[in-house]
This record gives sequence, C-alpha cells and structure tokens, in this order.
Amino acid sequence: MLIRIVAVDPPAPADLRAFLTAAWHADFVVAHGERIEPAGLPAFVALDGTRIAGHASYRVAGGICELTSIVAEPRGRGIGSRLLDAVQAVAREAGCASVWLTTTNDNLDALRFYQRHGFQLRALRPGAVDEARRTMKPQIPATGAFGIPLRDELDLVLDL
Repeated sequence: MLIRIVAVDPPAPADLRAFLTAAWHADFVVAHGERIEPAGLPAFVALDGTRIAGHASYRVAGGICELTSIVAEPRGRGIGSRLLDAVQAVAREAGCASVWLTTTNDNLDALRFYQRHGFQLRALRPGAVDEARRTMKPQIPATGAFGIPLRDELDLVLDL
C-alpha cells in the first residue's frame, strides 16, 4: 500500500465531506462545547491512489495546535501515525509549544494510540458528550465503542 500524505486547503471537495460524514455521522464534530467543521480547516489527507484513506485537521492559535479531527481507514496500517506526524511538523514549524486534542471516554483505541505517541491526559469534562448530543449533535449515539456509554470528553496534550 503506497499512501501519500497531502496538505489540503479548505474548502474541501464533496468526496472529502462524504468521507468525514461516514466517519462521524455528520460533516462536523463537537468538542469542548464547539461545533467544528474539519473540512473547513487546514488539514492533511492520506491518499491511496485517488481514494481517501485518512484525514487530519488542525488549527493553530496562541502558540498551541489543536488536532480537531483525525480518521484513518483501514486502521492499524500506520496511516493515522503519518497524519499525526504531519500535524506535529506543522505545529513545530509554527512555533507551537504543544498539540492538544479532545476525544471521548469510549474511544479506547484513540486513547491507546495517542498515549503511544506521547500524549498525556490533561482534562476530563464529565457529561460533555451528553450535553453535545442534547444541544448540538443528536446523531451522537448513546452507546459508543465496546458498549461503553458515551458521556464524557477527555483532553490529551503532547508537549513539543
């Protein structure tokens, strides 16, 4: 598998929006009380030929880089790691002190992935997903991965 990582500038084409919608049940994510549209942010796309195999969006402000979304398919092939490396490189070039992200309490695969890449848990927002489901994104399921009730947000940080 020859995967190319390509920087993209928004707005994203329809095929990228469809890829993101398939991953998150909508073309937006909700984190820390905010609706975020990854297809409208600076990003990297992983391409397998012309097929989208992954996407990572980010934003830089105040010397900190937020990884706003990342998805890779198929998992376990190093695509997510390469996307994460690309975002970290941008953060370093921008002089950022850290990269941070938000995930959910059920996302055990993401927690494993990020901690293996040096991220540390920094914050817990109990009930944040319940609130997002109620007020911003009713598509969020009540039960997440591994049958775990999907309720809370966790922030992880990588100091650069």
